[in-house]
Amino acid sequence: MWGLEASVSVTDSTHLAAAERLVRAEVAAVDLACSRFRKDSELMLLQAALASGSTVSPLLALLVRSALDAARWTDGEVDPTLGRDMDALGYDRDISQLRLLPDVGVAALPRARSGSWQDVRLEGLNLVVPDSLRLDLGATAKAVAADRAASRAAAGLGCGVLVSLGGDIATAGMAPAGGWQVLVQDQPGDPRQQVTLRPGRAMATSSTQKRRWQHGGRTVHHILDPRFGLPAEPAWRSVTVAATSCLQANAFSTAGIVRGFAAREWFNSLGVAARMVDLQGRVVATGSWPRDNLGGFRHGVPDKSMAGAQTHG
Repeated sequence: MWGLEASVSVTDSTHLAAAERLVRAEVAAVDLACSRFRKDSELMLLQAALASGSTVSPLLALLVRSALDAARWTDGEVDPTLGRDMDALGYDRDISQLRLLPDVGVAALPRARSGSWQDVRLEGLNLVVPDSLRLDLGATAKAVAADRAASRAAAGLGCGVLVSLGGDIATAGMAPAGGWQVLVQDQPGDPRQQVTLRPGRAMATSSTQKRRWQHGGRTVHHILDPRFGLPAEPAWRSVTVAATSCLQANAFSTAGIVRGFAAREWFNSLGVAARMVDLQGRVVATGSWPRDNLGGFRHGVPDKSMAGAQTHG
C-alpha cells in the first residue's frame, strides 16, 4: 500500500481476515480524502477553491487538524505545506513509480520559503490554504490511518490488533502474552534491537535511506527541511520514536531527522522515547527508550543478535 509494506496482526487468528478488510477500508478512505497522487481525491478536487475557503469532509478535516497538531508539537519541523516543494523535487507520484523515472531537473539551492503551516486556517469544516502553498499530508495521514485502523479493528472484533504501515505501527486492544515484540531495524544490515510494545502504544521510524530518488544529478530523500523545502541533511540514518499514538510517534521521528544531531538534547528535554542511528551505525537513545541491546556496528560489522517482527522507515 502507498509504495510500502503493510501488515496487520491479531491476538485471535479467527479475526484476521476481518481485521485485514477493516484496515484496507480505512487506508482506502484516507487515500481518497488526501492523496496528492490521484486526481479524484477530495484534497485535489478542492485544491483550486482552498485559497478562498472550502467546506471539507470530517475525515479530511481530521487529517488536516492532525497535521497541524504535528507542526505545533515539533515547532514547525514537520510542516504539511510542502506539497509544491515535493513536486519541484519530482515527488509528484507514488514512490514506486518515481523510482522508475529517469533523472530529470536541476539541483535546487537552499532558499527561504514563503509561508508555512501557520498560514493554514481550519475552523470546523472550513479549510483555507493560501494559493502559494500546497498541502502534503502524506506522513501524518499514514500515521492517522494506522491509529484509526488499529482502533477500529480492535473495537469491532474484540481482540488485540497491531497495524503496521511501513514504519508506522499502532496497537489497540489487548496484547499477546509478553507484549507485542517488534524488531527495530531500518535497512538489512543496519543495527537492530528487539523491543516490547505495550498495549495501546505506537511506534514510528523515519529514514533518510528509503524513499530516495535521483533529481538534478544527486540522490534526494523525502523528508524535507521546512526552512528551505529541500531534503534535510542526513545526520541520522533513521530515527524511531515510541509514543501513545502513531501520529505523535511519526511527528517526532520525522522532526528528529529534520533537526539532526540537536534532536538528541531536544528529545531528552521533552522526554521523547527515541532510538537514533547515525551514518556510521552508532546508536543513541533518549527518554525512556530501553538501553539494553541497543545494537550498533562492531568494527564495521552489524550486530545481528536480535530477531522479531520488524518496523522500518
